[in-house]
Amino acid sequence: MCVTVRMAVKELALFLVLVIYVNGYPSRGYKNQCVSKTKTIPVVSRDEWGAQSPTSITNLTLPVPYVIIHHTYEPGACYSLLECSSAMRSIQNYHQGTQGWADIGYNFAVGGDGSIYEGRGWKAVGAHAAGYNSVSIGIVLIGDFVSQLPPAHQMELTKELIEVGVELGYISKEYSLIGHRQVRSTECPGDALFQEITTWDRFTPAVNTK
Repeated sequence: MCVTVRMAVKELALFLVLVIYVNGYPSRGYKNQCVSKTKTIPVVSRDEWGAQSPTSITNLTLPVPYVIIHHTYEPGACYSLLECSSAMRSIQNYHQGTQGWADIGYNFAVGGDGSIYEGRGWKAVGAHAAGYNSVSIGIVLIGDFVSQLPPAHQMELTKELIEVGVELGYISKEYSLIGHRQVRSTECPGDALFQEITTWDRFTPAVNTK
């Protein structure tokens, strides 16, 4: 009897391990996932990185026609959940406390730890590119990319995030990919990263003036 019970427990444990392996969770300890038909990408939620509540929310009209790429410059690159969460809190404190914005400006951030961090998310108007906030998803890569590129995995995850946004209907299938400098006088997203994104799918060198 005891042997039978032990065998049943072992079989159940093995089954649970297989379920977790096949379904891909828990993934790196993250509770949230952004899932499309072809991709499942881990997203660190606002609660997990310690976000303050927004003071107001304005909804985007979806799908948006633009994806705008940024770099943080400061804070610099981060390579762990702890470092990147701290960077996100620092950015939000600056945007809310100093700039007086309702929330962190970006819709999403991508860290050097290979993780996506939820900012305003897919549905809320951001505050990252004046004149284009209501028609775009703003994605920032955490770090200074003026003279050097982000790690390859950080850039690939950014591309995957965009693909998921298209598949889920948040980003238009005919979207234009641009760098922040194309709509404002700024070096953002840095010379190195900007040159890189000119090679990405749907990069648009000429942007309609708004």
